[in-house]
Amino acid sequence: MLRKSIKKRGDFDIDIVAVVNDTVGTMMTCGYDDHNCEVGLIVGTGTNACYMEEMRHIDLVEGDEGRMCINMEWGAFGDDGVLNDIRTEFDREIDMGSLNPGKQLFEKMISGMYMGELVRLILVKMAKEGLLFGGRLTPDLLTTGHFETRYVSAIEKEKEGLQKAHEILSKLGLEPSHEDCVATHRICQIVSTRSANLCGATLAAVLRRIKENKGLDRLRSTVGVDGSVYKKHPQKENDVNDRLEGNIYKIDKYLYDMRLSEETLQEVSQRFGKEMEKGLGADTNPTASVKMLPTFVRSTPDGTEDGDFLALDLGGTNFRVLRVKVSDNGLQKVEMENQIYAIPEELMRGSGVQVSPEPVC
Repeated sequence: MLRKSIKKRGDFDIDIVAVVNDTVGTMMTCGYDDHNCEVGLIVGTGTNACYMEEMRHIDLVEGDEGRMCINMEWGAFGDDGVLNDIRTEFDREIDMGSLNPGKQLFEKMISGMYMGELVRLILVKMAKEGLLFGGRLTPDLLTTGHFETRYVSAIEKEKEGLQKAHEILSKLGLEPSHEDCVATHRICQIVSTRSANLCGATLAAVLRRIKENKGLDRLRSTVGVDGSVYKKHPQKENDVNDRLEGNIYKIDKYLYDMRLSEETLQEVSQRFGKEMEKGLGADTNPTASVKMLPTFVRSTPDGTEDGDFLALDLGGTNFRVLRVKVSDNGLQKVEMENQIYAIPEELMRGSGVQVSPEPVC
């Protein structure tokens, strides 16, 4: 459609070199400086990953020489029920209240769009059971979306986390005790740690596949990572005051199902590896939750690229139009000009639809 629209105008001489998403763009950008990069990962409003696969394993594309980048669309991992045993009541409530129930279940467990809401649901349930805030609830705490993911990051900060917890809970109309703030801090830790662990488990499956494809005992590879959750989330705290251990234990016990064991994470990694295999097969792809979409990008940058490029960046929250000038004069200089357009939330959260019959340039 883009080619058709450009041709219809008649006043541009533009060739469409590639159509890639943000994961592929992240991998390519990282690969420009680090030639060992062969994986792109996004952990932000949404989540996804891509990697370089051997052509001989991609049944959906003709040819078996060389490699091609695969856009995994891993946010849909679990849509076939393979993660049902580790999904909690809070995950199910998030899903039922979303615009696409039953879809993107893995994404709903780990991405920035849902982490704040997961914490809010936990706080509400514990308050109803009299375990937090003296059993008191407020309209703000009961309102969907009022506990933002940025609050999770703020509360987890090493030095001022408890102070931030008090400020945020007070903003929601509560009168939190010190113990309430400590409990909220721990809840945020558990939700975000689960997110990181699940992301790590699936990423391990990707790297294991690359290593096996190359027949190596030890893989040296680079992962290009981007996204607001990855960039803005603080380092995890090493410990909490000893006198608060009893309160921490209470929270850990209450959220036991969210604290995934190493054995469970290894099982998740194995399941994801099997879904990758299904997605690559022509016969099994239709039933795979991880679709493993060929991008027709057959190599990563080697640092010698140059020229003028028009890039359209459709991200999780914004649509960007960029003019990119790459200079190969020994300095690998890249200049960019861009215009940003906001994506309406109903489109951002909704399922894929064709917005218009033909793009307008």
